[in-house]
Amino acid sequence: MSWILLTLGVAFGSAIVPLINAEVFLIGLCASQPGLHWLWLGAAVAVGQIAGKTLYYLAARGTIKLPKPLHDRLHRERPMTPRRVRWQLRTKRVRAWLDRLRERCHRHPHWMAGTYGVSSLVGLPPFMATSVLAGIVRMRLATFLTAGLAGRWIRFSLIAASPAVFAGWLHH
Repeated sequence: MSWILLTLGVAFGSAIVPLINAEVFLIGLCASQPGLHWLWLGAAVAVGQIAGKTLYYLAARGTIKLPKPLHDRLHRERPMTPRRVRWQLRTKRVRAWLDRLRERCHRHPHWMAGTYGVSSLVGLPPFMATSVLAGIVRMRLATFLTAGLAGRWIRFSLIAASPAVFAGWLHH
């Protein structure tokens, strides 16, 4: 039980801080502790990841407020320096693409649910980005949780089973 709780904590941390890699942790854990059931580990990582990503979703949706220093840093007015002007010109296409994507998601909410579901399973487009985008377009919380948990559970259960699968292939 302690390994499951530790896995849940690492997964939550990896959802908040992208430098923590849940996949590497999970493979290492399964390789060193072969008695742990891969479905339970997959479920623990899925719950931890979705709990962490829900914070991003709620912040993007405006349900929770960011701490004042972070909010002020993100929303303060900055003078237009030559460097910022160059950056604005370089990112003009990306910002236009994001605006079109946001508009499309508003018009087709099922399309966003599908994109988010695929992202939760495959990781492309990046799961953190789709979690934030889901909040921006105001995806229903139930859809966010269901699609995210299903995709993450499948993904991480397969990752947790992989050391045993590869070990079996090596012994035959």
